[in-house]
Amino acid sequence: MIVEGRRADQGRGVLRRLSKIDRQAFDSVAAAHLPGLEYVLPRLSRFADHGVLWFTLAGGMAVSRRARLRRAALRGAIGIAVASPVVNIVGKQAFRRKRPVVDLVPPIRIRWKLPTSHAFPSGHSASAAAFAAGVAMEAPRVVAVPVAATAAAVAFSRVYTGAHYPGDVLAGVGIGALAGVGTRLVWPARPPVAHVSRRTTVPVDVTEDGQGLVVVVNGKAGPAETASSKRGVVPGRTELDVAVLLREFPAAEIIRNRDGGDLEKLLDEAARRATVLAVVGGDGTVNAGARAALKYDVPLLPIPGGTFDHFARALGIETPMDAVAAYREGCLARVDVGSITSRGDDGLIFLNTASFGAYTELIERRRRLETRLGKWPALAVAAVRTLRHSKPLEMVVDGEKSRVWMAFVGNGMYGSRGAAPTWRDHLNDGQLDVRMITTGHRVPRLRALAAVLVGHLHITPGYRSWHGGSLELTATQGDLKLAHDGELSAVGGVVKFAKKAGALSVFCPRVPN
Repeated sequence: MIVEGRRADQGRGVLRRLSKIDRQAFDSVAAAHLPGLEYVLPRLSRFADHGVLWFTLAGGMAVSRRARLRRAALRGAIGIAVASPVVNIVGKQAFRRKRPVVDLVPPIRIRWKLPTSHAFPSGHSASAAAFAAGVAMEAPRVVAVPVAATAAAVAFSRVYTGAHYPGDVLAGVGIGALAGVGTRLVWPARPPVAHVSRRTTVPVDVTEDGQGLVVVVNGKAGPAETASSKRGVVPGRTELDVAVLLREFPAAEIIRNRDGGDLEKLLDEAARRATVLAVVGGDGTVNAGARAALKYDVPLLPIPGGTFDHFARALGIETPMDAVAAYREGCLARVDVGSITSRGDDGLIFLNTASFGAYTELIERRRRLETRLGKWPALAVAAVRTLRHSKPLEMVVDGEKSRVWMAFVGNGMYGSRGAAPTWRDHLNDGQLDVRMITTGHRVPRLRALAAVLVGHLHITPGYRSWHGGSLELTATQGDLKLAHDGELSAVGGVVKFAKKAGALSVFCPRVPN
């Protein structure tokens, strides 16, 4: 009992010393005179009330055309959603620390009524740190550094305006940073650019004005047009992309596939006479362009113009101007190509993923509905119908009989854990990433859907995953419908998936060492 009492006294003594240091630090900041900041910091602190500052920044990132910024905005907002209740509901009620006495703080800094809630930890600082940590994991430095500096300014402003002790702020920053970084537990951060092998020995004439560059624009790719863009009031995304290319590459040949013509024939003719073949569209368009580029052995320049643009973004190309910069830098990479061969077929390819089963049914249903509902509403309706009506496929997988409900084959090892992988670390690792749900007579639909949504497919009964250089399937119920890079095909007999290592030459931005 005596020992325990001494330990308790020692603990209280430590807390008293820390509290004294905290108050002295507050008095030093209160007495400090920082020219210019007495006007800026109180307003910045006020703007951060209720997360207004951070949600405003998140909104600006969300409306950008850069996927990294949209992911950064979402991750930062999730971090705030976790940190804010931990601090304001749990932390403040647990410690109930009083606010500082502000007799040393100049009145010019206290322009608004000070908060009356408990002081420890600082909610403003927690939200600032959570948002900054989330953004830092996704956004480029040119965005992440200013956001971090703003978060630091908000945290300091809470002491400078007399709202918090420094210890309150440090605790809030710690909780917020943990909340931001903790988002990785349910949503792994993706690398900004996948690794590829750079080669400079491929002879390509790169000109500033685009001489020898043939650009094929798929006008049907990308998000659905708005009513105003169809009427010509506001230019659609494709038209804006074309305007950029016309301005940057006046000597290039630009071909538009406006009315749903034969895209493959158009690409074949373009690749035959091109020094460099460029394609504007989504992953399906880039897939068709890759087939033409492989046939005529010309480099491919993918220009994002679709809904997801997984392949272009894996290379680090998120906008048309990124593609322009990659072309002018003349940086070429050799990437793997996934191949699919079957009876009576000269071979399909995939740059991202191929799939069969429930996901293929979902794509079919979405396409039938999207002309009436739009792409995203059609996707939601198609997902519900697929969940209710899809049935397992009877097939032989690498010599073993299986009932497959959903399966994905990735061109390279993917880092995301969901059913439909979206990012990878390498584009030339020589591997196929196979993920499959095999079932008995009863498909665990609701559990499988929940696992897909939260990115933990491995918890679904019947889940299997492996990697290798090949995969062989035999459909026992007629032709097998495949989705490859978002496009649909029917194949029959024995279906073989394989890799063409380093087969495709593509332009990509230079990545600093």
